[in-house]
Amino acid sequence: MRHGVKQPRNPWSDGPENITQCPIPAGKNFTYEVIFSTEEGTLWWHAHSDWSRATIHGAIVVLPPIGSSYPFSKPYAEHVIVLSEWYNGDVKQIIDYAMATGGDPNISDAYAINGQPGYPNNCSTGTSYRLSVQSGKTYLLRLVNAVMNEEMFFGIAKHNITVVAQDGAYIKPITTSYIMITPGQTMDILLTANQAPSYYYMTATPYFDNSAPFDSTNTSAIIQYTGSYTPPASPPYPSLPNVTDKDAADNFTTRIRSLASAAYPVNVPKKIDTRIIIAVSVNQILCPNSSCSTPTGNRLAASLNNVSFVTPKVDILQAYYRSLGKVFDKDFPNKPPYAFNYTGDVGNNTLYPSLGTKIRVINYGAAVEIVFQGTNVGNAENHPMHLHGFSFYLVGTGYGNYNATTSPKTYNLIDPPEVNTIGVPRKGWATIRFIADNPGVWFMHCHLERHASWGMAAAIIVKNGPTKETSIRPPPANLPTCS
Repeated sequence: MRHGVKQPRNPWSDGPENITQCPIPAGKNFTYEVIFSTEEGTLWWHAHSDWSRATIHGAIVVLPPIGSSYPFSKPYAEHVIVLSEWYNGDVKQIIDYAMATGGDPNISDAYAINGQPGYPNNCSTGTSYRLSVQSGKTYLLRLVNAVMNEEMFFGIAKHNITVVAQDGAYIKPITTSYIMITPGQTMDILLTANQAPSYYYMTATPYFDNSAPFDSTNTSAIIQYTGSYTPPASPPYPSLPNVTDKDAADNFTTRIRSLASAAYPVNVPKKIDTRIIIAVSVNQILCPNSSCSTPTGNRLAASLNNVSFVTPKVDILQAYYRSLGKVFDKDFPNKPPYAFNYTGDVGNNTLYPSLGTKIRVINYGAAVEIVFQGTNVGNAENHPMHLHGFSFYLVGTGYGNYNATTSPKTYNLIDPPEVNTIGVPRKGWATIRFIADNPGVWFMHCHLERHASWGMAAAIIVKNGPTKETSIRPPPANLPTCS
């Protein structure tokens, strides 16, 4: 899957398993046709079957058009930095076992920067990733968070950094000592080598606002100045926020604004045609005789609007394109099944979701607003929600329950960030807007992999427009078949 590439009219090459294609069988191949449109900056690609994205991923760099340049001074050099995780076990076996027993999957054993766990992990202290820099030069770091289940803080000892883009779109520059980046997000960061020549640690640590098990380790790489000097016995380590520091996470994320210049304008929908409110929850599914491997004896699950997504045997796109019946239902609810104090003392409200393959049909060209309402059902935490096929504007976030009268008064409709993955605050809400101008089937899911596996997902279908040029392209000849 080409994460963040909109693939106009081409959902056939989007990639999610049994959503827009069936898996590629062993010994077979499928050639993806990747169509870029307005993206510019850093995106990434990853497998979208089970948990295979843990190791099958990489960066996509979209440079400015020929004859133009960045909306900032051209850096001396560019480097891709990928945050990921290291599992000592077989990742597929880990999730297969968790799904079979109903419990939480094993956590990762380490995080990694460009494949190396680095200090303080003894397994790679001698093989940490090293980035060589020259004094006085400015470097563009293209950061991808490919971590499976945790948001991350990131920073470089003794250096401030300047964030200039997120999710393939430029933003107003933010100079900071750290960032918070969710799984699925990318950020373009300027680093100026303006400290005394030496070694400095580049570090990522988790941000986790939940009581579930998580990988609490750190990962690091080394910024190494060129020149002649005595290397330090112990390079300085950045002081990053505490793992549960919600204020630090908010203090960074609330600063992000679109560049919104004449060259990079924004087009935020003002008059909304389709409004959807989605309650985001972690749930349970009853197991016979409380036989599942959890403290309650029930299976862990997750849901959107109290529907836990069931992956069909035939991909939804093919079923929709060929009018195949009994694959999905077109009744994903446009609001929670009933109202309650979502972020308060929820009791057993919607603890047990329904199961289904439900989609929401949206007219071509509609102006869409989706409000993601976090809930205190199950175990509340920050949810990075991702929608395929679109970049969208994050126009508002807040804590507590979304209020249809007062919450929109806090929206930023002037320069909201244009992104493809957003963090829904723990016990809070987030609102996105976009124009549904990309016909096809598009997956919408939490980018915490365990939550997606448990059913925190749905799909939208954007209907064809009135012309051939506003309709889904025909399927490729070698599309993988369903077994």
